[in-house]
Amino acid sequence: MRNPLSKKVVEIKPSGIRKFFDIVSEMKDAISLGVGEPDFDTPWHIREEGIYSLEKGKTFYTSNAGLKELKEEITKYLKRRCQLEYDPAQVLVTVGGSEAIDVGLRAMLDPGDEVLIPEPCYVSYLPCVTLADGVPVTIELKAENEFRLTKQELLDAITDKTKVLIMPFPNNPTGGIMERRDLEDIAEVIIEKDLFVISDEIYSELTYGQDHVSIASLPGMKERTIVINGFSKSYAMTGWRLGYACGPKEIIDQMVKIHQFAIMCAPTTSQYAAVEALRNGDDDVAAMREAYDQRRRYLVTRLNEIGMPCFEPKGAFYVFPCIKDFGMTSDEFATTLLKEQKVAVVPGTAFGDCGEGFLRISYAYSIENLKIALDRIEVFVKGLKK
Repeated sequence: MRNPLSKKVVEIKPSGIRKFFDIVSEMKDAISLGVGEPDFDTPWHIREEGIYSLEKGKTFYTSNAGLKELKEEITKYLKRRCQLEYDPAQVLVTVGGSEAIDVGLRAMLDPGDEVLIPEPCYVSYLPCVTLADGVPVTIELKAENEFRLTKQELLDAITDKTKVLIMPFPNNPTGGIMERRDLEDIAEVIIEKDLFVISDEIYSELTYGQDHVSIASLPGMKERTIVINGFSKSYAMTGWRLGYACGPKEIIDQMVKIHQFAIMCAPTTSQYAAVEALRNGDDDVAAMREAYDQRRRYLVTRLNEIGMPCFEPKGAFYVFPCIKDFGMTSDEFATTLLKEQKVAVVPGTAFGDCGEGFLRISYAYSIENLKIALDRIEVFVKGLKK
């Protein structure tokens, strides 16, 4: 019998995150600091709206691009929070931000087009580029730059085949951000080299000490940028599976076409709940952000005291401590820590080869669990130093 599998798909590596949590799920008294999921319940008023939509029988397909009411609220939100003005026709509602990344790349790439991907980064970018017949080209971000993308790093990676730059900020796994002055340098190169940007801003509401700046808000960039965002992180709505993409209509129209054939439309119940989130959820977001900030500051302080140097992340809900002094690979450190102290973290290499020597630790957990976990990590590290 002939091989039933696609060579392209078989050669894609599975996520480097999951194996640890398959083990954790069967390990008594284990604490996981690895999953990038808010520990908060979806705010009750948002859940109520979803329930109400079901009670009213609103269980039919919406239009392919999404509920008109929701697209209008998305445009209002982006104007209010990011100084971005879009028409609802420039909005596509997707099944999470991940689908938006996938269909955006498929709509924009021809075989052989190169896509620049700053690493460490979210695990889906490289596979999505490959599945869209593009060529992923990684840019190694440096800890000494707080994992920001620099103008020179970008220039060094561009070839005559480069078409798209993925901007993964605020960053998963490092917590790094790009400030306005950083983005201005990048935008200058993008315009000069006639490139396009997919800006994954799913953590835009989770920044500390300063507001998020979208690269699309800079002069000359809106017409070159697909902005991707969603509801999972900001509103604790991971299971509702809802995201969106905004950008030039000629690109969004082609993304809608792919979405139309592959998905039909995003979940109707989730869309009605998301309208309520955007209209009345600002206080919820602020309260969750404050809690994350407290945990962030605690984790950075403890990790540095323990001897795991960690720069202060300014976004998302992750820290990225360095373990290079312990003479172990990231995978060895994470595996041994889990075995000996029952604490699960993610090796930095799950987010690209340049993540070697680092760990991703999520603080989307209660401060009580974080304290227990950090006490265990301290015991583990002291054992390594003997």
